[in-house]
Amino acid sequence: MVTVNVVVLAGTVSVAPIEKEMPSGDKMIEFRLSVPEAGKRLLPLPVVVWDRALVRTALKDVAKGDEVLVHGQLSRRYVGNGSAGRALMEVVATGMKKLRARETE
Repeated sequence: MVTVNVVVLAGTVSVAPIEKEMPSGDKMIEFRLSVPEAGKRLLPLPVVVWDRALVRTALKDVAKGDEVLVHGQLSRRYVGNGSAGRALMEVVATGMKKLRARETE
């Protein structure tokens, strides 16, 4: 049996990217991507970037309101400990392209 885990999303960055440093020393960037769903509803999806090269190149000019194309994998991560923990579904980006900058007023 073959398993494929590929996600390609086009949407608007709804929260400015936030850089975090993990206790291990690894850096990650998190942001939310608003993706249009059937109808007129927007689905906010968490996106995480771990790749250092991607962080430096693709995310340096990305801000809230920009339209981007993200591709990567769907991942499930556990946060917390024991019974107080919770599971998060997020997109782990392996590539990203800025489609159109936000319009300034």
